[in-house]
Amino acid sequence: MRTENEKEFLIQAIDAFKRKIVVISSDFRILAANQHLIEMQGRDITGQICYQALYGLLFPCEHCPAQTVIETGQPTLLKNGCGTPHPEKLVCLYSYPIINQSSEEKEIDAVVMLDFDLPVLEGLEEKLYRTNAFLRNLILSSVDGVIAADMSGMIFIFNDAAAEISGYSIDETINYLNIRNFYPGDGAREIMKKLRSDDYGGKGKLKSCHVDVRCKGGEIIPISLNAAVVYEGDLEVATIGFFHDLRESLQMKSRLERTQMQLLQAEKMASLGKLAAGVAHQLNNPLGGITLFSKLILEEHDLEESIREDLNRILRDAQRCRDTVKELLEFARQTRYNIQPHDINRAVSRTLFLLENQPLFQNITIIKDLAPSLPAIPIDAHQINHALMNIILNAAQAMDGKGRLTVKTGAVPEKNRVCIEISDTGPGIPEDVLSRIFEPFFTTKEEGKGTGLGLSLVYSIVENHGGAVSVKNKTGEGAVFIIELPTEVKEAGSGK
Repeated sequence: MRTENEKEFLIQAIDAFKRKIVVISSDFRILAANQHLIEMQGRDITGQICYQALYGLLFPCEHCPAQTVIETGQPTLLKNGCGTPHPEKLVCLYSYPIINQSSEEKEIDAVVMLDFDLPVLEGLEEKLYRTNAFLRNLILSSVDGVIAADMSGMIFIFNDAAAEISGYSIDETINYLNIRNFYPGDGAREIMKKLRSDDYGGKGKLKSCHVDVRCKGGEIIPISLNAAVVYEGDLEVATIGFFHDLRESLQMKSRLERTQMQLLQAEKMASLGKLAAGVAHQLNNPLGGITLFSKLILEEHDLEESIREDLNRILRDAQRCRDTVKELLEFARQTRYNIQPHDINRAVSRTLFLLENQPLFQNITIIKDLAPSLPAIPIDAHQINHALMNIILNAAQAMDGKGRLTVKTGAVPEKNRVCIEISDTGPGIPEDVLSRIFEPFFTTKEEGKGTGLGLSLVYSIVENHGGAVSVKNKTGEGAVFIIELPTEVKEAGSGK
């Protein structure tokens, strides 16, 4: 038996030897390596697969001497010029077995591999190491996720960006995670079908394909994938994909689409506003005449009761027309705005006070959730009250006078805005109506029961304050109107 001192000198001698020495198991996993090899690799490679860790290969080296040792139990020497078309792969030069002396069958415990001083091969190896190091750094530093797997699906390349997107660490992925676990359902199979087709960028290629991946926590996220099959001759040996997270891009696209819709709505409102102003002025004069002469007839003539009832009906209908004209003028922004700092909670409370005792609200529970300490905001209180009243009356009518109405206020610090949220427990708004709800003259009410200008006027008032109004259906019940008003003075469209 060797003394501890002898063992220590042997280890020092192996580490001082300026050639590569590595001990591997029968399944090619590195059990130990000398200091020279560790320094060349720049990392601890113990426990990794030798042909992957040392040479970046997908499969054992061609004419691998270690494989021969495992099969024959005899030492073997791999000489330069043994017939392989890739001399740079002549990296496993001399191998011999470590025999278990206590075993009757002389089983192989491990295989030792070391190289000799072959100048041509050494130059090729050094070039290969530099190339592999550059490619490794290139892959790891890529801003896109990079993932590669062999044809069994086992992942052997997984960079930092892929780890950040997926939630998997590199260590728990390489040689442990199958690519099929990375895609939900039959996602991996579908990708392979496309890669083998000529229809998605050519055979063996897949360009800008939008697919979903499953993160470590189970979350499904959309990605844009560019992938390719890696061939050796005509043989498929691996697949590699480059991908990036689409969540931010899709959110930005959604915001741009909403902004575009708002711009189109604003343009439509401006055009219809000009039309409404002209119509309103044209109607005011004849309506004034109808009202004046109807009153004169009532006052100056002794009429039968039936005739007086008919004239009173003419007056009521004329007044109704005048109210519609007034709404048209409001819609066309003919009213001068008086912008002053106001407490939005006070404006909300005032509107509710005017409405809550009306017959329509007798069976409606009103819930006020008003945030304290909100800043005073620049508004025309009369116009905002008008807008709130329109929304609240619509909500009460939608609930058919029975249900729960909730009015909330709060701050939106990141936007420098104050928010008013009005929700009801009615049937909600049909999806095909939501996109048109603020259009002028659009109404779902029966003929004669609505002009279709109420919510258009709300949109106009809020926009004229530099704010925004939106509507959505609540999950399960009712609709929610959200008004956001700026905390700083904005340029009003017409009423300064």
